[in-house]
Amino acid sequence: MSPSPAPRPNETTTDSQVPTLDEVLDAAEELWPRSLAESWDAVGLVTGRREALVRRIHFAVDPVRAVIEEAASSGTDLLITHHPLLLRGVTSVEAGQFKGEMVHRLIESGCALLTAHTNGDSAIGGVNDVLAGALGLEDTAPLAPAAEGLVEEGLGRIGMLAEPMTLGEFAARVFSVLPAVAGGVRVAGDRDGLVQRVALCGGAGDSMLSAAAEAGADVFLTADLRHHPASEAREAAVGGRPGLIDVSHFASEWLWLPTAAQALHRALADRGYDVEVAVSGINTDPWDFVLTPGH
Repeated sequence: MSPSPAPRPNETTTDSQVPTLDEVLDAAEELWPRSLAESWDAVGLVTGRREALVRRIHFAVDPVRAVIEEAASSGTDLLITHHPLLLRGVTSVEAGQFKGEMVHRLIESGCALLTAHTNGDSAIGGVNDVLAGALGLEDTAPLAPAAEGLVEEGLGRIGMLAEPMTLGEFAARVFSVLPAVAGGVRVAGDRDGLVQRVALCGGAGDSMLSAAAEAGADVFLTADLRHHPASEAREAAVGGRPGLIDVSHFASEWLWLPTAAQALHRALADRGYDVEVAVSGINTDPWDFVLTPGH
């Protein structure tokens, strides 16, 4: 898939100008404050000169080779990814290794890289708010409120469906909303059991299994559920609740990209800047196919 333009606000600006990278970073900081990032995370600017002009911005989930090549070859000045390229420390960025090669490609093409990870998860209008909205949740609140921030900010979300539905019906809604990936949607719980109070955490959220149970969720949706945490959560479930829905890490976070792109475009337009913004259509889920019984 080729990158698609993000939805643009209706309002237009006159006498618009091109921002510097530093000016774009100021706008991004208002949307996804670094103070919301978890202590272990690596967010912020990875490559780029703050005085450089930014005419084109590209959004993606993962800073993998195909995404960076897509951005670099299209003349992108700033690539914003949800996942970090350099989450763990490195001692070399020589071009013979994947991460070094990516750093070189970014610098040589004049493309800056910005990471908005757990700050993008926790922020108002971030990954979890977008996922909750797409699934029809109302009256949402964070599962783990941010230590520093507004009451609406924090990891995960808990909310209510407008009407109860069966776990099977809700899982079908999840499947229909998320981008199609090889792994599909896995479900644990009574298919015909009714659910209305839903907890979720975009990305890998098995650390929030207890929080979902304590919040009285009928079902908890997240990605990358490992065998032992999932098994223990099911054993500890009271009356079979919460059920579990395990989805693709990539898919659970991709939904945020168009919203994030539109929000940044609007923030820059409000400052009088004219920037082209695109969202990558590359599926960066690492799995290519899955075998199931009978297939």
